Amino acid sequence: MSKSTAATTGAKPRPGFAGNLLRSRETGIIGALLIMVIALSIFAPDFASVDNLLNDARNLAFIGIVVLGQAAVMITGGIDLSVGSVWGLAAVASAAMMHAGMGVVPACALTLLIAASVGLFNGFCVTKLRMLPFVPTLATMSIARALALIITRGKAIDGFRPDGDAFFALGGGDFLGLPVPFLIFVALSIIAAIVLKRSVFGRQLYAVGGNERAAMLTGLNVDRLKMSVYVMSSVLAGLAGIIEVSYLSSAISNQGLGKELSVIAAAVIGGTALSGGEGTVIGVFIGTVILEVLRNGLVLLGTDAYWQGVFVGSVIVLAVFIDQLRKGVWRRR
Repeated sequence: MSKSTAATTGAKPRPGFAGNLLRSRETGIIGALLIMVIALSIFAPDFASVDNLLNDARNLAFIGIVVLGQAAVMITGGIDLSVGSVWGLAAVASAAMMHAGMGVVPACALTLLIAASVGLFNGFCVTKLRMLPFVPTLATMSIARALALIITRGKAIDGFRPDGDAFFALGGGDFLGLPVPFLIFVALSIIAAIVLKRSVFGRQLYAVGGNERAAMLTGLNVDRLKMSVYVMSSVLAGLAGIIEVSYLSSAISNQGLGKELSVIAAAVIGGTALSGGEGTVIGVFIGTVILEVLRNGLVLLGTDAYWQGVFVGSVIVLAVFIDQLRKGVWRRR
C-alpha cells in the first residue's frame, strides 16, 4: 500500500523495524544492562575478569531457574511468595534423604514431588477456594520454612557422598568452560520460550492473565491452567534447591531465605507485569542478569551490604516506571 493510498483509506502505516525495536520492552533493559556492564568494567576492573563473570553466571542461574516459574505465575495474574521457602525445603529434604543413604535419583525425584505438592496446594487454594494468591503462598512460605527447620533442627546437613561425586558436578561442575547450573538455566529458558510463544498452552496463559473472564467465556479451563503454573513454580524452586545443595555440598534451613523477593524483582525488572498478561522469557533472562550484575557490582565497589536492598528496590521502581512510560499510562489519564 502506497503512502497516498494509506492516507486515503485512513490506515496507519505499519511501524518499521526501528519502530518495533524502540517499542520493545527488552530494548530498554538490554540498554540498561550494557550501561551497567560498561560502567562496572571501568570503575571495578575485576568485574570484567573471566573468573568473576563465570562466578556471576553460576550465581544467577539459581535465581534464574526459579524466576522462570514465577514469571509463568505472574503472566496469569498471580504471584508465588513461597518459592524461597520451597527452595530451602527442597535443599534440606534432598540432603537429608541422601545423608540417610537414599540414592540421588530417588531422593531428587521425591524432593521434586514434595515441591510439586506445595504448588498443587497453592493452586488449589487459588482456584477452588478462590483465595487471593497472596494468602496461600504466604502461608506455604511459612509452612515450608518451618518444615526445613524441623528437618535440620537448626544444624547443617553435610558429609553425604551420594553415588560418588557425580551429584556434586550438577551444581559445581563445568561443561565447555561454562558452569553447569548456567547451562541448565539456558536450556530451561529455551524450553520456556518455546512453550510460551509457540504452544497453545503458552497462549492460553497470556489469555488468562490478560482477561480471565473472557478466557473463561471462550471455554478455557482457567483453574487447570492456574494450578499448572503454581506446580511449575514450586518444582523449579525445588530444582534450584537441589542444584544449590550439589554446589555447596551441604544444606541448612535458611537456604533460599528472602529469595522470593529477588525472584519477583528479576521478573519485574524483566518486564513481567504484576497485573498479568505480559512478560517474555528473554526479558526474564535479562532481568535476572541485571539483578546479579547489580549485586556483584555493589560488592566489587565496596558498597555496604546493608545498602544493597535499597539499590535493588530502587531498580524495581525505576523498571516499573519506565514500563509505564512505554505504555503511555499517564497520557491516557
